[in-house]
Amino acid sequence: MGVLDGKVVLVTGGGNGIGRECALIAAQEGAKVVVNDLGASLAGGDEGSAGPAETVAQEIRAAGGEAVSNSESVTSMAAVHGMVRQSLDAFGGLHAVINPAGILRDGMFHKMSEADWDRVIEVHLRGTFNVCRATIEHFRNQGDGAYVLYTSTSGIIGNIGQANYGAAKMGIAGLSRIIAMEGAAKNVRCNCLAPVAWTRMTQSVPVKDEAQAARQAQMAASIRADQPARFSVALLADAARHVTGQIFGSSGDNIILYSQPRPIHTESHPEGWTIETILSEVLPAMSDKFYSLERLPLPPTPVSKAAPVMAG
Repeated sequence: MGVLDGKVVLVTGGGNGIGRECALIAAQEGAKVVVNDLGASLAGGDEGSAGPAETVAQEIRAAGGEAVSNSESVTSMAAVHGMVRQSLDAFGGLHAVINPAGILRDGMFHKMSEADWDRVIEVHLRGTFNVCRATIEHFRNQGDGAYVLYTSTSGIIGNIGQANYGAAKMGIAGLSRIIAMEGAAKNVRCNCLAPVAWTRMTQSVPVKDEAQAARQAQMAASIRADQPARFSVALLADAARHVTGQIFGSSGDNIILYSQPRPIHTESHPEGWTIETILSEVLPAMSDKFYSLERLPLPPTPVSKAAPVMAG
């Protein structure tokens, strides 16, 4: 018996990396899986191929599971509606979505082209909107549904060279929160996950020196794609019905719960602030709570339950 017995799950970006592991693990847990993957390059510039999605679907079927493949793009609303129809036609239902589909087009912001900005926003943020919008009414009507959307530490914490990616991923975090709030009355849950794993996205980061090469070797050994995938599948289980509206992280054997922005300091003045008093009173009073531009380090090794750490 698996925790997803009787459920149908759509996994986007399911042909490679974390998405592939999500599809395989969901099937191992009893789900019938629609494996979606455009089959394009990491930059999203190719026409795509049905090969990656179908290869994963065949692997699931060879292991005794049930799966079909889909090679359409999440950037097309019509295509995503087609994924929903495919789920209903092939398996008679749809109960959950895991949405790690994405691309990278990195570059320093002052050199970033409009095309690279638009394409990343289109795939990540518009793609996530499409997937959720095409499924939300079905979930609400059946009184049951779960999303695991993918955010990133590039947005939550920041990362040089990924302004487009980070902006899209923070947009997904906001979207996830509101879907969770609006869906609560209809038993529709939505969480998002910021994964750290050794995938083709991670491997695409240029190696500039021996220290970075050594760090990447360590990453390959300790942060595998199956770790965030396993957590993603767990969030779909009935035993996690109380979990919604959260931002999680997964890095190796570390599972992280992220804080969400809330007011931490307020200065008030009954007669209103002037430019001078803002500069002389407000900003100095708040400065000890300002966030540093430094990026938190990744945990070098898995930690015990008694000593959780934040991942960068």
